Amino acid sequence: MKSESRPHARDFISRAAASGRYHFTSSEAQDALGVSAAATKLALNRLSKQGLIASPARGFYVIVPPEYQSLGSLPAEQFVPALMDRLGQSYYAGLLSAAQFHGAAHHRPQEFQVMVARARRAIVCGAVRVGFIVRKNIAAVPTQSFNTPRGTVLVSTPEATAIDIVGYHDHIGGLDQVATILGELAENIDAEKLVAAAETAPVPWAQRLGYLLDQAGANDRTGPLKAYVRKHARNTAVLLPSAQHRDAVRDDDWRLFVNVAVESEL
Repeated sequence: MKSESRPHARDFISRAAASGRYHFTSSEAQDALGVSAAATKLALNRLSKQGLIASPARGFYVIVPPEYQSLGSLPAEQFVPALMDRLGQSYYAGLLSAAQFHGAAHHRPQEFQVMVARARRAIVCGAVRVGFIVRKNIAAVPTQSFNTPRGTVLVSTPEATAIDIVGYHDHIGGLDQVATILGELAENIDAEKLVAAAETAPVPWAQRLGYLLDQAGANDRTGPLKAYVRKHARNTAVLLPSAQHRDAVRDDDWRLFVNVAVESEL
């Protein structure tokens, strides 16, 4: 049985890859091989040691084609959609990963950043790392699909990405990094869609974003957002809540205490 498990398992992943399917579950492999769960696990472990498959999550496997052998995994954007579908969880690629899809990642992100409704542990699979960040009201966040070699992946729109990087600035390296990304992202932002994205997040995020976009020279995109802030902002927000604002300058347009200097790398 042991001598037969290796070619049977190889045949299974070869057929799957030939049909364009690069992910499978342990139960699917067991059904295809017609052996016990223990024998299936042994066969899959052998393939994993050979670098032919990898397991980003328990019971979930990806087939690693030759071009990604050095990674030891499929790239995250090529397996995260299938994994989240298997888990029955809403998701979208966000923050620095979304900025990269929109051509606005000044530095290549060290991990693939995924927004989810419930907390999940990070994934490390070979050289690939996936970080999960909880996003409230995730179902309302505007997204779009991007093609990958293995299907499509959901990504926050430029407008939703702009909102998120402000709200989660601590996940991307701080406000200087936010300013840098906004400088590259601004040309893709639609002023009206920006308001729709802002409605999915706390109003102070919009106040901070409007100020930073103006600083980036994108004030031609902020008119509707400014009207939204004037209508909905009940309090004067702080640009960086974790910093003191006793001597901060007040920006009346955005009802914002500017308590830190922000510098873009552009």
